[in-house]
Amino acid sequence: DTANASIFGVDTLGAVNVWNQCAMRLVGYTIDEVMGKNLVQEFITKEYRAAVSAVLDKALRGKETANFEFPLITKNGVRIEVLLNATTRRDEQGNVIGVVGI
Repeated sequence: DTANASIFGVDTLGAVNVWNQCAMRLVGYTIDEVMGKNLVQEFITKEYRAAVSAVLDKALRGKETANFEFPLITKNGVRIEVLLNATTRRDEQGNVIGVVGI
């Protein structure tokens, strides 16, 4: 949680299950405000929802994406551009359990 980069995670349904301190500082939402919420539907601008969903879906299939740029709207309503590296998350048995984004 002391990383210098924003880190978030979603489960296989797209619900936020990881949100570090840097992500909180960047966008202004606390852990309690984001946990369990659908990342794409709640926090991605409408025009980028399909594209971000596609990147997350690819990662859920084991195909990672680097340097995908898209806008986020902060809690204060400011649009910021972010770069996403989406990586598949797996459990101890190798089953896909979600995506981590940095």
